[in-house]
Amino acid sequence: MALKEKNILLKTTKVLSWTFVVLVVIGLITLTKVDRSPIQDQGFYKETLERLDQNTFSNSQGDTWIAGWSSVNMTPDEPADLVGYAPRGKYEFVQDSSYVKALALSNGKTRIAWLNYELLIVHPTLAEQIQIAIKDTNLPVDQVIFTATHTHSGMGGYMPGPMGEIAFGGFDQRIVDQMVSSSLSALQNAIATQDTVSITYRKSDAGALVANRFVKDGPTDPFVRQLIFTKKSGKKATFLTYSAHATAMSTKFMGLSGDYPFYLTKNLEADGFDFALYAAGTVGSHRPLRPGNTPEMVELYAHQLDSTLNLRMTYFATLKNHSIKTGYLPISLREPHLRVSDNLRLRPWLFNYLLGETNAHLDISQIGSTLMIASSGELSGVFYEKWEKLAQSKGLNLIITTFNGGYIGYITPDELYDEDFHEVREMNWYGPGNGKYFDNLIEKVIEKSNP
Repeated sequence: MALKEKNILLKTTKVLSWTFVVLVVIGLITLTKVDRSPIQDQGFYKETLERLDQNTFSNSQGDTWIAGWSSVNMTPDEPADLVGYAPRGKYEFVQDSSYVKALALSNGKTRIAWLNYELLIVHPTLAEQIQIAIKDTNLPVDQVIFTATHTHSGMGGYMPGPMGEIAFGGFDQRIVDQMVSSSLSALQNAIATQDTVSITYRKSDAGALVANRFVKDGPTDPFVRQLIFTKKSGKKATFLTYSAHATAMSTKFMGLSGDYPFYLTKNLEADGFDFALYAAGTVGSHRPLRPGNTPEMVELYAHQLDSTLNLRMTYFATLKNHSIKTGYLPISLREPHLRVSDNLRLRPWLFNYLLGETNAHLDISQIGSTLMIASSGELSGVFYEKWEKLAQSKGLNLIITTFNGGYIGYITPDELYDEDFHEVREMNWYGPGNGKYFDNLIEKVIEKSNP
């Protein structure tokens, strides 16, 4: 072999060797094994359950219900990036304006309020800035619960950090400031318009319009659950949840849209309700069975869902006990498990750098005989039937919402953890056993509650 060829071979070998060494070092720094140890043996699991056992909920008994509501347009003056599906850039037109909605409820002694956003999620940074503004303004609210419609055609601009910049529309303080200002206006208006109300709970079967995303003909949570608030004047508001993902609009659609929840609430407000607030329910694992993905077909889907509320009602009750209980449960978690393969995940430092604070917690509110649990985990509806049966055995109605100002990814059945699904591979952020963990947590919250 010629000397020149030997030198080339030697240099090539050195380059390949050093490349291999660098890749190994990068792998060691950024990757580690998936922790599959039983979740019941983990310190964080025992810590959270002990915290729940020791948690004493605030409780007040009043003589009447008082409620008020308000909507404020928070659409920015300039287009923002669309958030949902994959990065698509800025929206090209406004199909639907984006609103923040506030519903305030009191029994004369305790006031709670729901803030609802036509957004993909309520990011912890956004929630924190709104909470600070509420405190600074001295608004008389004992508990604030965040909810979102989970539209995949909503605006970004409120998620900081590298991953927020890459996939979720980045962070624009001007957009956040507008959201904060709109939230305060909505909440102030809701409190200012409070009046005596009656409250009813209603459940309707909309199972024909939702499907399991993973298992053909698999289990779903088929119900729309509503609270209906009626003032003496006859004006009515409704708070409703459903389990179908707000992914009815096409992934290629470039307009700002609230997806089917926007059209559903619009229909309700055109037909008997002064105000309608849609909060995403247990949407993990669930997809809408819509007739098409154009705006016209999405509106048709919302109309089908609206019709179902009246035609398929399965349960109705009046909330006569004017008691309000509130609680807050911080949730300790396993180390982050953002996987790159079946058994390899990003190291926690890299996950935390990319995604930042997740603010894992449950907000617990009991209004008379209706127990409401707001989760930071995107819960799968396949758990709901068991939880609801337990609640019913205790004389309670159960309403579960997600996107409560924290976000920790999907909470799905553990048997799906190694399946090749987006929700359990890239979006189940805290590792094997989270399904059992949250299943146990929700059960224990229900067991701890009494009508």
